[in-house]
Amino acid sequence: DSDEGLNGQVKYSLKKKMEKFSQIYLLDVNTGAITLLQSLDYEEDDSYELEVQTHDTGGLFDTAKVT
Repeated sequence: DSDEGLNGQVKYSLKKKMEKFSQIYLLDVNTGAITLLQSLDYEEDDSYELEVQTHDTGGLFDTAKVT
């Protein structure tokens, strides 16, 4: 079941702030939507992995890997 009130308000962030990723991705802290800021270079890296962390105002959090 989903929380109500303040505990139902979730924010998103990247678990590790990496300069490389901040130039490639934009993470919306309110929706969790990830937007590309530039084209991915598959010759440089053949896969990309981000760790996105969610947290509510009640202090609970969770982390997910996104590839």
